[in-house]
Amino acid sequence: MAASLKNTAASSGGPSNTLLQTGTKVNILLVDDQPARLLTYQSVLDELGQNLVTARSGVEALEKLMRDEFAVVLLDVSMPGMDGFETAHLIHTHPRYERTPIIFVTGVHITELDRLNGYKLGAVDYVSIPVVPEILRSKVAVLVELYLKRRELRQLNSSLTEANARLAQANETLQAEKARELEALNTTLQRANAELERANRSLLIEVAERSRAERALKDADQKKDEFLALLAHELRNPLAPLLNAVELMRLQPRDPQLGWARDVIERQVNYLTRLVDDLLDVSRITRGQITLDRQPLELAVLIERAIEMAQPLMQQRDQQITVEIPDRTLRVNGDQVRLVQAFGNVLGNAVKYADPGGHIEVSAHRRGGAAVVQVRDDGIGIPADQMGRIFELFTRVEHGPDRPQSGLGIGLALVRRLVEMHGGTVTAHSEGAGAGSEFVIRLPLLRESALPEKEPRPAEPMAAAPAVPRRILIADDNVDALDSTARLLQHGGHEVFSATDGSLALQAAERHLPEIVLLDIGMPVLDGYEVARRIRAAPWGRGLTLVAITGWGQESDRRRSQEAGFDSHLVKPVDPGALAALLARLPQARRANG
Repeated sequence: MAASLKNTAASSGGPSNTLLQTGTKVNILLVDDQPARLLTYQSVLDELGQNLVTARSGVEALEKLMRDEFAVVLLDVSMPGMDGFETAHLIHTHPRYERTPIIFVTGVHITELDRLNGYKLGAVDYVSIPVVPEILRSKVAVLVELYLKRRELRQLNSSLTEANARLAQANETLQAEKARELEALNTTLQRANAELERANRSLLIEVAERSRAERALKDADQKKDEFLALLAHELRNPLAPLLNAVELMRLQPRDPQLGWARDVIERQVNYLTRLVDDLLDVSRITRGQITLDRQPLELAVLIERAIEMAQPLMQQRDQQITVEIPDRTLRVNGDQVRLVQAFGNVLGNAVKYADPGGHIEVSAHRRGGAAVVQVRDDGIGIPADQMGRIFELFTRVEHGPDRPQSGLGIGLALVRRLVEMHGGTVTAHSEGAGAGSEFVIRLPLLRESALPEKEPRPAEPMAAAPAVPRRILIADDNVDALDSTARLLQHGGHEVFSATDGSLALQAAERHLPEIVLLDIGMPVLDGYEVARRIRAAPWGRGLTLVAITGWGQESDRRRSQEAGFDSHLVKPVDPGALAALLARLPQARRANG
């Protein structure tokens, strides 16, 4: 150990300089019973610049140690009373000083056993007398420097402990703060979850209510469709005998007063028929139950047929019409019946709202790839505040008390739906009340590549087939419809048999074996479908012509008629001319029984 201290002192190049530079003084205890030696130690170690404390005995040294802390103890071995070894033992048995380094100073020769005993007692080195100043100074300086390092380390450890304590406290504070924040966040989240749960419950209730409302709406819509079909059936039933009565009146000798009355009834019956058809068409279009039978059509022909429909009302109101179609080659790809219906509704609207003696203009032109049809009138016009609703269903323009409203407000709504189904648009314009109106229909023109290479020759008009007497059975529970139709057919030279319910119709068919059976669908006892099926099942009924004449006119009704065995399906009120044409078209083979 002594050798290591010597080497450390030598390699350090002068520990005293380092100690002097630190400016920190420590206590060095010098213990010797001889004052001269104490002075020698003081003079040698004075260069270290430390506090040199002297003691002349082991007891005094212990007293000094109890009062102060010392970096190193320079202890004489041979002292009277308590020698150096005993003093060293007492010093190191105290916990406070067990690590205090001790350098033994001896003036006599000591054995290796004595040295070993000294090291066991805590000595770090030995110095022999006479003392070599440089060696003593270097050894003490090394121990002082080690003491300073240990003290600095203790201070660092203390600072580190304090820092750890502060860090632990900060960590606890942080954890507590995080815990509080987490608790607050959890509380907020719980409130949000509760709000979300309440919102979800409300949403579920709203969805359930909406589902119930949608189901109720669908049920109401279905009931509305069923009601419209029933309404059409019930309205068409009384219209059929009215139209037949008008036709019978036409066949009688003409009385001017009777002719006028007949014309009035015919116009009103036709008007009611169109109202019923429009009402059903709007319902079917809304439900997507109408399909278009598209084919290349001449626009001029469509417009002319629409004008023919409105001609009787225009004549009644003494109105004039101007038609301008400079290009008669304009063609569209559309459904002839539906486009004539759309043009007819627009033209009928112009006729209805133009004043008696007024003027109506119809024109058709090509604009780019579209055909533009314009219908103008000089009538009462459309107020600006009602222009945006003119094509909505059941909308009727209000014109004040001087002009009563008429119609159901479905004609223009039907026009828009039909035109849009053809890929076109319809717009309305008016400068205001009393300034007339203009309706513009735009339809995509048929491409030239879609036109046939060779224009087909128009068919030669067929001569009207002469009336051929038929054996006809009529079955209808509406007595007026039954009697009026029978009278018309009898007036045409046909042999007619009648029945007022399905069971009587089946018996009459088997008994009389008619060529043609006109069956109402909604009859008591047996409906028309069942009568048709039973006739077709009988050997004698397979060659009969079965015609359904009914107020039920939807596509599903026509399919049911065909499935039941009917050859034709006519919707009430049946035009007498259409019925006569149907009878004339029957092949000769169908007229012979069997």
